[in-house]
Amino acid sequence: MNDPIYQIPNEVRDFAEKSVEQARKAFEGFAGAAHKAIGSVETTTATFQVGAKDVSAKALGYAEANVNAAFDLAQKLLRAKDPQEVLQLQAEYVKSQVETIQSQAKELGAALQKATTGK
Repeated sequence: MNDPIYQIPNEVRDFAEKSVEQARKAFEGFAGAAHKAIGSVETTTATFQVGAKDVSAKALGYAEANVNAAFDLAQKLLRAKDPQEVLQLQAEYVKSQVETIQSQAKELGAALQKATTGK
């Protein structure tokens, strides 16, 4: 049941896949630089320094994971065979990301509390 209107020419699909991969590589370069910057964070107290570095690393890790999940979705969508598969992939992504972000927020909140109180 492939709808001919929905067909994506191979050249367009190839270009889009290359674009997604280039964007992923660019983001990975940015993430690497951000990781280096976080590694060099200096603060006045050792406790806050460790806490701030932990919070920053967690936040960057979460952002990285979320962007990679979006890149993965983009690649899956490019390979979708029909609109129903697109809708299914999108629904699965949204459900997964809501759960992931809830978990990330909880963990980040605990890390922030530990960084500010030292407990």
